[in-house]
Amino acid sequence: MSGADGRRDRESVDEVSKNEEFDAAPEPAAVIGRVPTGASLRRELAAAARTRGLSSSVDDELLEIRDAIMAIEVEPIDLDAARRRVANASGEEERLKERVAALRGGVQARREIEAETDDALGDLESAAAELSAAQSDRIAAEQALQRARERAADARDARERRLELRDRLRNRRRDARRELAREEYPAFRDALAVVPGTDPDDAGTEPGAYDGPPLAASLAAVRLADLDGPVALGAEAIAWIVDRGGTAPGSVIDAPVVRPCGRPR
Repeated sequence: MSGADGRRDRESVDEVSKNEEFDAAPEPAAVIGRVPTGASLRRELAAAARTRGLSSSVDDELLEIRDAIMAIEVEPIDLDAARRRVANASGEEERLKERVAALRGGVQARREIEAETDDALGDLESAAAELSAAQSDRIAAEQALQRARERAADARDARERRLELRDRLRNRRRDARRELAREEYPAFRDALAVVPGTDPDDAGTEPGAYDGPPLAASLAAVRLADLDGPVALGAEAIAWIVDRGGTAPGSVIDAPVVRPCGRPR
């Protein structure tokens, strides 16, 4: 196995570690707790609907998918370490094979000249015992590598399953947002009528038909919401209201207002 393959193994382990924690959907306040929101109209309307206790027809499925993702455990496998152990054990085995062969040749040579062989035989027996132990280590290392490869294959399957579930979760969340946004749209049109500089008749009948200013849509979506805390309005949001002859910003969004830096207004 090349060094590049080894790096890919480590990168796979790192990727699993980084993605181990499941990212839950953001709380509604994280979506519409400030304006500009940086979110799409569907996200804004879905978040507003959640604050009003509304739910989608796929909410139970969303919980099931989240539980399934959380239940998947991916074991980090270090194949590099297992490969190094095999390489080291194989190298030691080859070294001892050469030593045993050399010692055996020495014993044979001493016998041919009828020289004393006791010490040479002792060295040969010791080297042969080391070789036997090295062979056992090499076999054990190869078996451990095979088990690690099997676990790595299982880990790859688990990662693939997790990715499939994450994709499914994203799709179902999108379905939930679309459903909630459609359900909230009539109320959104009514809220839009309170935002200065807008015409609800231009909003169409469903979220995809809205072609008005995004900032005005955000203000209307926030007005729909039942948030626990104040809403942080940026300078452009406040300017939109004031420049178009609106009343106090808090009256437009029907919520307490703070500046993004925390100063109440």
